[in-house]
Formats: sequence, C-alpha cells, structure tokens
Amino acid sequence: MARLCEVCSKRVHRGNAVSHAENKTKRSWSPNVQTVRAVVNGRVKRITVCTRCLRSGKVQRAI
Repeated sequence: MARLCEVCSKRVHRGNAVSHAENKTKRSWSPNVQTVRAVVNGRVKRITVCTRCLRSGKVQRAI
C-alpha cells in the first residue's frame, strides 16, 4: 500500500536521524493512513486517508 493520503496528498517525508554525538543517518516519517470505505462522487469506494483528514471530517464514511 502506498503511504499516500488520497485527500490531502500527505506522503512519506525523509530526513536525518541525529544522535547525541551528532551522527546523521537517513530515516523516514510515514503518515498514519487508513483504508476506509468512503462516499466519493455519490459512490462507495475504498480509499487510503490519513487520520487527520478522517478526524477533521474531510471524508464522508460509508456505512
């Protein structure tokens, strides 16, 4: 599953993990995306949505 929110296009961010000794290694931050059944254009469809979009009401869940 692609770590991408289909509503706000939030995706994986990359950067450095910095130790106490200032050593830097690559790391990534993945968004918390969930697969939900949602109403899109009047039809029920499975989409991957981040939890922030779910919580803020940007997605209408299907029953």
